[in-house]
Amino acid sequence: MIYKGIYHLFYQYNPKGAVWGNIVWAHSTSTDLINWEPHDHAIYPSQPSDINGCWSGSATILPGEKPAILYTGINPKNQQVQNLAVPKNLSDPYLREWVKSPKNPLMAPTPQNHINASSFRDPTTAWIGPDGEWRVIVGSKLDARGLAVMYRSKDFVKWNQVDHPLHYKDGMGMWECPDFFPVAKTGRKGVETRVYGSQVKHVLKVSLDDTKHDVYTVGTYNWQKDIYVPNKGSIESYNGLRYDYGKYYASKTFFDSQKKRRVLWGWVNESSSVDDDIKKGWSGVQAIPRAVWLDASGKQLIQWPVVEIQKLRNNKVKLTNEVLKKGSIVEVKGVTAAQADVEISFKVENFKKAEILKPEWKDPQLLCSQKGTSTTKSGSVGPFGLLVLASNDLKEYTSVSFRVFKGQHKYVVLMCSDQSRSSLNSNDDKTTYGTFLDVDPTRENLSLRSLIDHSIVESFGIKGKGCITARVYPTLAIGDSVGLYAFNNGTDSVTITKLTAWSMKKALIN
Repeated sequence: MIYKGIYHLFYQYNPKGAVWGNIVWAHSTSTDLINWEPHDHAIYPSQPSDINGCWSGSATILPGEKPAILYTGINPKNQQVQNLAVPKNLSDPYLREWVKSPKNPLMAPTPQNHINASSFRDPTTAWIGPDGEWRVIVGSKLDARGLAVMYRSKDFVKWNQVDHPLHYKDGMGMWECPDFFPVAKTGRKGVETRVYGSQVKHVLKVSLDDTKHDVYTVGTYNWQKDIYVPNKGSIESYNGLRYDYGKYYASKTFFDSQKKRRVLWGWVNESSSVDDDIKKGWSGVQAIPRAVWLDASGKQLIQWPVVEIQKLRNNKVKLTNEVLKKGSIVEVKGVTAAQADVEISFKVENFKKAEILKPEWKDPQLLCSQKGTSTTKSGSVGPFGLLVLASNDLKEYTSVSFRVFKGQHKYVVLMCSDQSRSSLNSNDDKTTYGTFLDVDPTRENLSLRSLIDHSIVESFGIKGKGCITARVYPTLAIGDSVGLYAFNNGTDSVTITKLTAWSMKKALIN
């Protein structure tokens, strides 16, 4: 959230180790979303309603610019209940001390409400309706049905459960960390959570506990009936729209009232083993915050790194109109390849030899894995893209690439992020990730942006239509022994119309 010009990030933290457990709310602040200063823990176990852990939740700005936090606590019976905390001193822009409500818990499982006491967590940012009542949803499940359990309140303290969920879906399992917010139908500006009407659509995001993916739908919210209906044709399953098709989970947005934008935070989880996490002393990190808005099609969100990240750019290098023939690998020199921001655009001239997309090729991740994205396999149109965090001998690299197929009525673009050769450490996860992109490659160049930061590669295809985050731990491609390359392993040539890369300075972080 933002309060008195200061950005606040609260996050789940284990002060006793690099593995999950002993959860408290850590707290850091920033003036630019990039450089952060840590503070003492904001919320930690101290009441019966949270004595066994202070789990996830969300902040809401109440009338009079008064922040409030709703969060999940674990009580002595190990039940999940919802609690309230407010700042001790509203004049402190850093909000360094928080006071818990003596009426906690405000929402709890009972025999009467039939809420699953072990699956009732992560209240989202609350919103107030035109009727003056607050609403909030909490993630839950009933058997295999994912639920957005809904509560209403007139005073933000006494909450009553609505007799139906805001939304549900069978077969999806537990809905963790739900997020529900409006987006303007046109333009890139964000809107406050309480905005309604014909000028906005609504987004419901849920984090799937079974698969550890964040999926979302765009739809319509009826505040009179408190019902959310996804757009016609929406896919509500593991195969639906995702914020990110790689290592990215438990995300949350907030409305930045200072810059009139909606900002997305996400957790990059690990590819290393638990033993390796313990050895290195840490696990997990926050992704670079992203601005999000509705695509002109109205079908999906666009995501792009917040503009403030550009203040870390340094040592700009450019390349234009470079033809990449089959098998070409061109090194991008002049940047610190272990910590870089790269934007590249490809033009494809010849689509006649594009491989036919078979009807059974519906899973982009599986297709990326089967077809391969490295320079060891070739196709007709692609793969072409970037080799990042590459060792000098190319024994280690992570490839981010495009491949074009001939569909039934149009060309289909596949974006892949391949971790299979990212590290010689056999204990690391080496999954290949992928997504199809909504783009016509005959009319538009294929653009890619990758933010590279030692063990993380955040990639944005077609100006943010598809995002894939990789978490890798090279053993050779470290320090000064890291290379950055553009490559083409397709049958026909492609042209780099423009490549711009920057070395990135180090941000101030915890």
